[in-house]
Amino acid sequence: MIKRRDILKFAATAPFALTAPAILNSARAAEDNVIIGGIWSMSGFATNIGTPLDSGSRYAIEAYRSIFGRKLEYVLADDRSDPGQAIRQMQELIAKRGVKYFAGSTSSSIALAVGKEAYSRKAVYSTVGGADEITGKDCNRSMFRWPASTYSAIHATMLPLIEVNPKAKRWYTITGQYTFGDSLLNNVKSVLKEKGLEHVGNSYHSLADREFSAMIAGAIAAKPDVLVICNFGTQTVDVVRQAVSFGAKRSMQILVPWSTGLDQYQALGPDVCEGVYFGANYWHTIDAPGNRVLRDLVQKKTGGVPSYMEAAGYGAVQMMLEGMRAAKSSNPELVIPAMEGLKYEGVTGEETIRPGDHQVIKPYILMKGKARAAMKDKYDFAEIVASDKAFAAVEETGCVMPKG
Repeated sequence: MIKRRDILKFAATAPFALTAPAILNSARAAEDNVIIGGIWSMSGFATNIGTPLDSGSRYAIEAYRSIFGRKLEYVLADDRSDPGQAIRQMQELIAKRGVKYFAGSTSSSIALAVGKEAYSRKAVYSTVGGADEITGKDCNRSMFRWPASTYSAIHATMLPLIEVNPKAKRWYTITGQYTFGDSLLNNVKSVLKEKGLEHVGNSYHSLADREFSAMIAGAIAAKPDVLVICNFGTQTVDVVRQAVSFGAKRSMQILVPWSTGLDQYQALGPDVCEGVYFGANYWHTIDAPGNRVLRDLVQKKTGGVPSYMEAAGYGAVQMMLEGMRAAKSSNPELVIPAMEGLKYEGVTGEETIRPGDHQVIKPYILMKGKARAAMKDKYDFAEIVASDKAFAAVEETGCVMPKG
């Protein structure tokens, strides 16, 4: 016989009993999501870079929506422009959310730290860092790179410039004294030595510097034919603007081998950019199916066109999603080998992940700033002068890929 206290006990628990399946189903649905973690600098010195990279990552999630029937989810972690903070954020996402896939970071020093941590945690990390070490001596099975290396940037920009300007014998560099800047500088020196050209001087600056007039005065005094600016982000903008205001364009050519493309053109304006050479991983006019997808997304969201940083954030996430699609799995042990040698339609056309060092093989372009009067629209800042897949052979990178 059912006793009154049993009826009361059932009545008390009934609401939970009725709602429990919905709660459990919701929890299971969340667990079934494939989560991508974006580790970008939303504060600190690289905030201006982190924001569009994060936007690009979100565009990739929106473009794919799901992978083999599982919903995609994106979570953002702010590394505060600090390698230690980036590792802590990664560890937290792994521990609390079980995240196995990460895109980042805004600097090569952060990328190298996160890549090492990803390998120890058996995760997958797709980076936008440019230092040669990423796919060189510090390569590992967990780390993949979407943009070109600094080797590629220097060879794809300097060699065409030397070809069209054979009288450019004397070269001066202004360099950020950090991993990425030194990597650019070392490649500049290598090309100059190979071509028998003269490196007449270098000025180092720190990440904190914003005033470069003394360095530019020193560069002008050295009377170079070409000034090469080996840094990134807002410091590139500052150096170019100050060099032009000092009249550097009248006596030398200016080369920025690694630019962030459209956003830097917009920050500088056509009058400053006219005649200045810029290297870039991406330009919005590239006619490729993958780029049309990104352009359409950006047009709907902002009414504009994609920047390099948006394309890089998109590309970093896309390559992991294509790997999962190829593996038909979200298990890193299956996805990593599926990514090695993978070909897919990216924002620059067909992109290939090289197995030996996990470098994405795609074109790197050299552009020259247009005069204001030559611009066809408000985004038409430059003409493409050259495009090249200038990558060192795997055996020359220093990468010895671990087997497991």
